[in-house]
Parts: sequence; C-alpha cells; structure tokens
Amino acid sequence: MDVLLKKMADYGLESWADALAERIEAKERYIGKVDVKGRRYLQTFSQLPDVFPSSLELDADWVRIGQAQDLRPDQRQALLGALQSFGPWRKGPFNLFGIEIDSEWVSYLKWNRVKDCIAPLAGRRVLDVGSSCGYYLFRMAAARPQVVLGIEPYLTFYFQYRLLQHYARLPDVHCLPLKLEEFPAMKGYFDTIFCMGILYHRRSPIDSLKEMRENLRRGGELVLETLVIEGEGELALFPEKRYAKMNNVYFIPTVRCLSHWLKRAGFENIRCVDTTRTTLREQRKTEWVNTESLDDFLDPEDPSKTVEGYPGPVRSILIANAR
Repeated sequence: MDVLLKKMADYGLESWADALAERIEAKERYIGKVDVKGRRYLQTFSQLPDVFPSSLELDADWVRIGQAQDLRPDQRQALLGALQSFGPWRKGPFNLFGIEIDSEWVSYLKWNRVKDCIAPLAGRRVLDVGSSCGYYLFRMAAARPQVVLGIEPYLTFYFQYRLLQHYARLPDVHCLPLKLEEFPAMKGYFDTIFCMGILYHRRSPIDSLKEMRENLRRGGELVLETLVIEGEGELALFPEKRYAKMNNVYFIPTVRCLSHWLKRAGFENIRCVDTTRTTLREQRKTEWVNTESLDDFLDPEDPSKTVEGYPGPVRSILIANAR
C-alpha cells in the first residue's frame, strides 16, 4: 500500500493519496477488529508458510506461482488448508506451488476474448473494478503496465488476492478492499479501466459508468463486459426478484441499450467486440466451489432459460473511449 501511495504522491496526487490512506486505515481497522470473517482470514494469513517461489508465469491460461518442489510436505499441507479456508474460488485457474486451484469460472476464456481487442497495456495505468481474486490483475501484469490497481470489496475475494500476491510479490500490482463509490476519484489518471461482470449488480449503471469515465484520461479506454439480452431494441430487462438465483441483478440491457448508456456517460467510439452465451465449459462446479453453479441456475427442461424463466446468461464485451 505504501508503494502505491508514494506513486500517487509522485504523480502529484498528494490529496488523493491522503484521502485513500484515511479510507484504507478505517477499512483495515474494521476488518481487523470488527468483521468476524476478516479476523479469521487475518489469523489464517499470519500462519502462511514462509517460502519464496522459484518461478512465476503470468502469461498463460493457468497463472503459475512457484513449483511443487519449493515446498516441504508440511508447508504444502498448511498452504492447502489456507487455500481451502479462503473458498469459494470463483475466478482462476491458478497453480500455486503445484496446488491446482480449478476455479468455478474458467477465466482465461474471457481473457482470451478480451486481450487482442484492447489497446496494449504496456506502460499504461490500469484500474480493474471488481477485481475478485486478482486473476485478471495478474494476467494484465504480464504486459508490463506502469501500475495495475484492483478494487474488490468482498473480503473473501480480497484475501484470495492477498494470499496470491503474498507469494507473487509483484511491485506494480495492487488491490484495495473498496467499493467503486468508496474509491476517491482520480480525475483523468487511468489509461485503461476494466469492468467485467459488475455492471448488472449496480442499481444505477449510468452513474457507475460516469464514475469510471471520471477516472479515465481523455481518450482512455473502458473495457466493459456484462450480461446482455439478445435483441435489436433499446431495452433492458429488470428482473422482478432474482436472475439465475442472484438477488443483486438489476438491469440487463441489449447491446444497443448499453451503447446508449455509454454515450450518456461520456464515452465515444463504442464497439461490441464479442457476444458469448455462458456454458458449462466456462462456469461449473469444482472441488474449489462448495456452492451452486451455472447448472443449478438454468431451467433443467430448457437450459436456454434461467430457473426463473428469463433468457439464459449471455455476455457481451464493449470497448469505448472517454470523451
């Protein structure tokens, strides 16, 4: 964290760094003294094996940190127990010192759809909104950006990132346990912002897009991946109660409707580069996920629909530039 704050101060963002430091200090006090889950995670984190990885591979489908021979048998058992206690592992996959974390989402499928459509990340300042355990942060880091910053408020995912970064030790990769609305605005600082799998959880999606626009420099790039409904109209689905058993899904637009949202939020040069139906190849239950997964969310009689009768999950990737 100190490294990130120094970078911000060197860039002339002293007031932002001060505001961020204050918010992080308050968040860490809450995690360490009030939040039961956070206190449990901190205890587990303090007992991680002290080992340095002999290798690091970020530019591959499986992010690999270290090798099996780097660990003694007792260290492997301790690390495996810590990893299991930090579940469920939604995003990945990872190979950590020979332990294969086969996550619910096969995240490299999405990354492979994105990576060749975006501006090269080398030397850029990158923000990932809703970065989960950091799988995409690590993949981005392979391109040698100037800085990669994730924000992830859900403590399970945040501590998954902390565990992985504890061993990866990437100096230009950071993650903060903050919501987008808690993040101090860094007007025009970022060259690229990723928002993948988040927008449909926002009650006011246009306001969220405006917040991201505010943090982008003029001409900076937004990489947006979200649920959509198929069709040519300027419409959005608003589920009555749940969508695919999720009670925090609000607006699911058509691509055309989503493009209008982006225009109103201050973006231009909007293009849809991919639309893909989510299948069991990409999202499924594994030994690292002790909850329901896609197969449980779809109508068993008609897998093209959710259990509530809505159109099944389809995701589009849109890229746009800040005006």
